Amino acid sequence: MNSPRPIDTPGSADASAPLKVGFLYNHDELHQVAHTAPIISALQRQYPSITVEILSSSEAQTEAVKRHLDPALPEPKIHALKRSKALSFAEKLIGSAAPLGRIGFLTANRDLLGSYDALVVPETTTTLLKTKLGLTDTRLIHIPHGAGDRSICVSPDIAHFDFVMLPGEKTRARMLESRVVREGASAVVGYPKFDSRTATGETPIFDNDRPTVFYNPHFDPKLSSWFKFGIPMLEYFANQDRYNLIVAPHVMLFRRKVLASVEHRVMKIRKAIPDRFKSLDHIHIDEGSLNSVDMTYTRMADVYVGDVSSQVYEFIERPRPAIFLNSHDADWRNDESYFFWNFGPVVDDFADFEAALNLPAAEQAAYAKRQAEIFADAIDIKADARSSHRAADAIADFLNREFPDRAVRKEASNV
Repeated sequence: MNSPRPIDTPGSADASAPLKVGFLYNHDELHQVAHTAPIISALQRQYPSITVEILSSSEAQTEAVKRHLDPALPEPKIHALKRSKALSFAEKLIGSAAPLGRIGFLTANRDLLGSYDALVVPETTTTLLKTKLGLTDTRLIHIPHGAGDRSICVSPDIAHFDFVMLPGEKTRARMLESRVVREGASAVVGYPKFDSRTATGETPIFDNDRPTVFYNPHFDPKLSSWFKFGIPMLEYFANQDRYNLIVAPHVMLFRRKVLASVEHRVMKIRKAIPDRFKSLDHIHIDEGSLNSVDMTYTRMADVYVGDVSSQVYEFIERPRPAIFLNSHDADWRNDESYFFWNFGPVVDDFADFEAALNLPAAEQAAYAKRQAEIFADAIDIKADARSSHRAADAIADFLNREFPDRAVRKEASNV
């Protein structure tokens, strides 16, 4: 890649200009939106002197963000990002196995993105703005899209962010130890997604009073249980009459035919779900609706079944039975990346699934106690301060340190 030309950043060059913060949504899907969008209105209300804008890569992203905004406040300016036709076409040619479209949005909108004093982002591709595209004046603020334990939470890419906001001390301690965040450049703010203004689905899915199991496989072709256990799971629930089943994977699983993991250098082809499972009144299959990303299922289900998705932390906000499927022979017991597998029994062979589902009450009570203890360390919830408000304060504090001549104060009357 040729060396990028220097970028003028009017926002940071003019000491009299208001600080300008952009919330960037640069992913193919909607699952990341709720992790940062609730902060937008909080930042507007608490720090009205900051100019807050939204940068969106699709109409669907824009509409998803709007669902989180406070209608009592002026709607922030929304920029529709230009698409790199060449990189989007190249992504289609390779079956979306690499995020070339996301990279294309960054390159095509480099000047616009460089006009902000700071960008708030929930994913790591954006660090290319600093490492490859020469945006050294725009500060990058990261909040992970989840509170999970996978090794991705200590990805070296995170070290390129100027400031990182984290859900709890557990994740922050691990990141500090791995040196992907710095003590003075990180803050624990809780989980802004829990402040979402969007209502989760209230209409009952099933016309019965059976307990509901939520199966939530990941999309990573190495780690996902779907490829080995998905059809046996559907067969098991199709042939019993005690439980309902919701199948709602990570949204990326059914968005791509070819699933590739850059982290693990594994690629698999996903097969379609057989039609015979789609007409059963006690099985609900969601291949990527808004319900699959807005906590509808984590809040309504009685039992969680998964592998490595961080949605389990959203589920155990209220401790309930959880089961984990070890489809890739992980030696997980002393591995931090599988820490959440301590929330319930781990199944290596699907023949043992039924026993895990019908765990004795005493064993389940012990798991529930452990869930509550770990949740408190993983996601720091304050009774007197919403996570989105804490995140807004953290952003303002960081900007005041970075731009002391343009410091902003909190409008206490607006909180």
